[in-house]
Amino acid sequence: MTAQNTAEPRYAQLVQAAAAHLKSHPGPIVILAHVDPDGDALGSCLGLQRALRTLGKDVQLYMQVPRYLTFLPQEGEVLPRLDVWPEGALAAVLDVDNTDLARVAGADLTAFAGPVVNIDHHGTNRREAAVSLVDPSQAAAAMMIKDVVDALGVAWTGEIATPLLLGTSTDTGSFRFSNTTPQVLRTAADLVEHGANLGWINDQMARNPPRYYALLREVLDQMAFSPDGLIVSSQVNEAALARTGSAWEDVEAYVNTIRNADGAELAVMFKDYGERVKVSLRSRGRVSAQNIAVALGGGGHVAAAGASVDAPYAETVQRFEAAADAELRRAGLR
Repeated sequence: MTAQNTAEPRYAQLVQAAAAHLKSHPGPIVILAHVDPDGDALGSCLGLQRALRTLGKDVQLYMQVPRYLTFLPQEGEVLPRLDVWPEGALAAVLDVDNTDLARVAGADLTAFAGPVVNIDHHGTNRREAAVSLVDPSQAAAAMMIKDVVDALGVAWTGEIATPLLLGTSTDTGSFRFSNTTPQVLRTAADLVEHGANLGWINDQMARNPPRYYALLREVLDQMAFSPDGLIVSSQVNEAALARTGSAWEDVEAYVNTIRNADGAELAVMFKDYGERVKVSLRSRGRVSAQNIAVALGGGGHVAAAGASVDAPYAETVQRFEAAADAELRRAGLR
């Protein structure tokens, strides 16, 4: 797979096309995102659903909302899974390549033959939907949904703007990452002007249950550095979850915690399921997490990427180390 990380020159045209498809579709609209959804996935989907519902559209989001994001949707706004596709449906697939069927959650996209509107900011997207609004230069999918909502002509409310601000904040590390561009800050300012409640978002996101700290101890106990200090890693397995009363969805945030280790160019969290391992990567500077993830059969962004490896932990680590070494050498760091 070859990533295309450049800005989309037809972005404005594609925004209009996506909005037109969504607005003119006469039947139900099903909104989906990726497995293990984060704030950008949920925020993008929820913001779009609320906007479309103000237009009277029959639209439903299907997603398993992680515990730490359950504060955002209202009752009934998110259903866990769609079993049977409704007749005449359109699928809106957000923040994930719709051609990567294993990454699309909430419904079986292989059983769907209708039109797909794919709004995404991953460079590994193959752009094969009826409308592929894909722009890797955008820091968050939620920023793209903001442009689509503008194109829909919907009257902005705080209920629409708040989830989109959460999505923008999530994928910029609460506006701390290097992808926090002037465009990001202008978008955030627009959303706040539209009624988004940044203070409420930050307060809700900062709350952690006691098991968070118990699992953090496990993560720190497993924390390790490569001999040259360029890679910091940790591992969580089923035993660690059992000891702390945690779930797999609780693990994802810790890769950003260990990323803060001074001197490390690459952080990796191994979620060890036994015969399968999920690898979450964060990088800085010249190192591409995306290149490493693609080598492991996954994808993502240059600074944040991941892969699911169908192999035991020890073998996955070997494959990761080979891919990471190749990337560090490409970057001139080894």
